[in-house]
Amino acid sequence: MREKSAMKFACFCGVVFLAVMGLGHAIAQETGWQQETESRLRAIYERGEFRARKFQAEWLPDSSGYTVRERDPKTNEPIQTRYDVRTGKRTKVKPTSEEQADPERRLAPDGTRVLEFYERNLFVRDVATGKRTQLTIRSDERDIWYRQPVWSPDGKWIAFIESDETDVRLRSVLVPTDPSYPGVRNNRFARVGEKIATLRVGVVDSEGRKTQWLPIEAPSEGFYLGQVDWAGNSNEVLVEKLSRFRDQREFLLANVDTGDIQQVYHESNGAWAVGSQGKNSGLTWIRDGKAFIVVSEKDGWRHAFVYSREGEELSLLTPGKYDVIDRATVDEDGGWFYFYASPDNGTQKYLHRVPLDGTGTLERITPEGQPGTHDYEFSSDARWAFHTWSTLDKPPVIELVELTKHRAVRMLEGNGELREKMKDVISHPTEFLQLDIGDGVSMDAWMIKPKDFDESKKYPVFIYVYGEPYAQTVLDNWGAAQIDFHRVVSDLGYLVVSIDNRGTPAPKGAAWRRSIFGSLGPLSTEDQAAGLKELGRMRPYVDLSRVAIWGWSGGGSNTLNAMFRKPDVYQVGIAVVPKPQPHLYNAWFQEIYMRTREVNPDGYKRSAPINFANGLQGKLLMITGSGETNTHIQIIEGLVDRLIELGKPFDYTVYPNRDHGLREGNGTVVHVRMRIIRYLLEHLPRGPR
Repeated sequence: MREKSAMKFACFCGVVFLAVMGLGHAIAQETGWQQETESRLRAIYERGEFRARKFQAEWLPDSSGYTVRERDPKTNEPIQTRYDVRTGKRTKVKPTSEEQADPERRLAPDGTRVLEFYERNLFVRDVATGKRTQLTIRSDERDIWYRQPVWSPDGKWIAFIESDETDVRLRSVLVPTDPSYPGVRNNRFARVGEKIATLRVGVVDSEGRKTQWLPIEAPSEGFYLGQVDWAGNSNEVLVEKLSRFRDQREFLLANVDTGDIQQVYHESNGAWAVGSQGKNSGLTWIRDGKAFIVVSEKDGWRHAFVYSREGEELSLLTPGKYDVIDRATVDEDGGWFYFYASPDNGTQKYLHRVPLDGTGTLERITPEGQPGTHDYEFSSDARWAFHTWSTLDKPPVIELVELTKHRAVRMLEGNGELREKMKDVISHPTEFLQLDIGDGVSMDAWMIKPKDFDESKKYPVFIYVYGEPYAQTVLDNWGAAQIDFHRVVSDLGYLVVSIDNRGTPAPKGAAWRRSIFGSLGPLSTEDQAAGLKELGRMRPYVDLSRVAIWGWSGGGSNTLNAMFRKPDVYQVGIAVVPKPQPHLYNAWFQEIYMRTREVNPDGYKRSAPINFANGLQGKLLMITGSGETNTHIQIIEGLVDRLIELGKPFDYTVYPNRDHGLREGNGTVVHVRMRIIRYLLEHLPRGPR
């Protein structure tokens, strides 16, 4: 009897032992990811192991060469070297004392004086003697700032902007002084519909004796300024004036001698003339100041136009159904306007040119067979350029090229070590896709597959969303869209996907970009869900029963919209520093796309995620910082209170005294991303099925 009992006890202990061993093995498997994942994140964010090396140089005014700031290999002291553009001959040169002391100086045309700010006033300093002359006298009773000072060509005058923020309301933020008795910092914050800064343009002589204010009409609601510069001479100032909603813009020529104001360009748009990216802002003088190039979307595409100095439209430089992504340079001697475009692929960027005579013949300068993103830094004569080429999977290569044949002269930075390292990191190339959701709408997307991917099985999906007018996430460009972080997540057993919905600033025409005007959120939410459904149809290994979505800032807002409006599509959401109450956001951004609640009450009602919080069914994590100066914590806590009122379970993490980027404090950047990954793993089972 005792022997049987002993045998039963031994068997029981064996079962328990095996069970404990099995549990221990399972726990080890489930927690084993942490050490490797955290190590990879520290390599990315703390040690910068995946940060591409840059090449920084300044072209000489005569385009004969360029200067580079380097370190002496013997002394490790900073030195400046000059390279001949043709031969590559290296010469050590001694920088001037002014270059050493103030690399961002504002030198006068003759190089003898420099503009600088001191105690929020503008001064001019003599380079040789160090003598300072005060140009502005700021009132102690007003909260005034001066910015954008610029010398006249003859060096006798300085034009500048005065920004008076006295009437902009103050917002208080606790600062970590004494833990029991924290201090308070007040920041100016112009909320939607509230008072914005009052602006005016001044001109002061270089001796500080006389200041005159340009008689620019100032509407009661306020306005913004774009380009402020001298108009190719020393008696006229160019002022780009933008309406508060950015639906109107005009270029004015102000005569300093007479005070006369002449409008040389005006544009209005039912949505916006200049968006938050500022791609359309500014003009470029040509033909000795008798004409200028301006970028506008008035014909449905972002195109470049030539106008006379008197305001007459002379020609359309870039005809065709494509967008100018950005301006590059003007080669007047050669007769060319250089710009970036990608008529066939909204995720990429290439250098093009058209003749300045308006004949419109489009010529691609970037060679075929180099897909991806290209940037150029031109010499003053536009014959040479530092050319940078990268893709989402390939680090930048920087070379000196001779235009227009795009002849590679020499390699400046190849990032060879990083390229070798990426061979071990990227097990599958990032796949770029077109998601056709019907009605002529095709959206760009990319997808990353885990290292042990098996297309015969189904994998959970982790969506990265932004979806607002400020930025694209689907770009074939090194470092775009937090790609290093997403590769880490993918290798844990997820398909990581990003989609650019309508309303993102893709080069797909003005109608695409303005489709979301009036209410940010509703259309992007529909597009994202439709794109995910199409992805599942195209790729059978996409598991639509396991989907998580996350985003930062505007992407955080769209994450909330997804979780609240499409609970049958998304099971998990992680919203970082979102703005669930857009009427509490800043006026500068939000009013471009939605005006104010007084003008557009229905648009704000439809846009605000807080109004749809009752739809939450899945797991939701919100992350913010208590020191936010952009999407303030109170904007989010209104949603926190609403979810509590509705009895909805959710998770909420606040990082003390961190701002919008959640970077302050040792370890914060890695901790935030580990928090995101842990939440994902806890609530969305990883790996194939």
